[in-house]
Amino acid sequence: MTDIRALVATRPGGGDVLAVESRLEPAPGPGEIAVEVAAVGVNFIDVYQREGVYPTDTPFVIGNEGAGVVRSVGEGVAEVVPGDRVAWPFTLGAAAEVAIVPVDKVAHVPEGVELETAAAVMLQGLTAHFLTRSTYAVGPGTVALVHAAAGGVGRLLVQMITHLGGQVVATAGTDEKCSVARDLGAPEMINYRSVEGTDALARAVLAAAHRLGHDDGVDVAYDGVGAATFDASLASLRPRGLMVLFGGASGQVPPFDIQRLNSAGSLYLTRPTLAHHIATPEELRSRAADLLGAVAEGRLDVHIGGRYAWDDAAQAYADLEGRRSSGKLLLIP
Repeated sequence: MTDIRALVATRPGGGDVLAVESRLEPAPGPGEIAVEVAAVGVNFIDVYQREGVYPTDTPFVIGNEGAGVVRSVGEGVAEVVPGDRVAWPFTLGAAAEVAIVPVDKVAHVPEGVELETAAAVMLQGLTAHFLTRSTYAVGPGTVALVHAAAGGVGRLLVQMITHLGGQVVATAGTDEKCSVARDLGAPEMINYRSVEGTDALARAVLAAAHRLGHDDGVDVAYDGVGAATFDASLASLRPRGLMVLFGGASGQVPPFDIQRLNSAGSLYLTRPTLAHHIATPEELRSRAADLLGAVAEGRLDVHIGGRYAWDDAAQAYADLEGRRSSGKLLLIP
């Protein structure tokens, strides 16, 4: 057996608990594959696991999202062979030179897509995919509100909605980020800081929807911000519109009187998550093929905001947590 390097959370805590350690190269068991890792996505779930918010026994190899080349396969694996390029959105232990991944959790990476790009797009890209295809079927004429439109999921939502024939009312926290959304295809941008309070933000969204031909509000609101924008999102919807709460970057939405959905126009509310939309290998691979195919064909731009060596992982997570980055951050072995 040979040694490999792995990025380990040695105990619960901040970035200082991360250490690069030498470990014996693991062998895949039944239904598993060993992947020579090319890149690992940096995500908030890693922070929550490292801090103990999501209890995880320490020490453990961090990272959930990655891409690489199959090195060997375990008993019963026929879906991939050594040399295949694969990527995955959710399997703990990605930040190792060789990672063990269940074969039913990976998807093939097509020619024309770099492995770093695949690692950068799986989690947020698959999220944007199910939000625009399954949660609400975006099509020609759809007008959608997208909060944090220059963020990881937001910039992918803008592109997907536009490609599907819809139009986006985008919000962001700076003029620069609004420009990003415009360049990605959003015809209407709102800087959060240009409006004060829930009512003002809702009025700005309704005015933007009116300019796009929707006099009674947006069809769907994609809100990953949570507490700070939830009320404005609800107030921006047309009658029978859909409120999609898929995150809580500003804090969780407190319980509220569901009668509000009735009085606001028979609104719909959902709180979806990716895991339930890639619950089978078939669904994961179908969505991933569509997503990565769009990347290969140039229909989806994936912005990598920074590449960090494993020895600099603490800085990568500090930049993520401090929101000092733009685009996806990667850890490179």
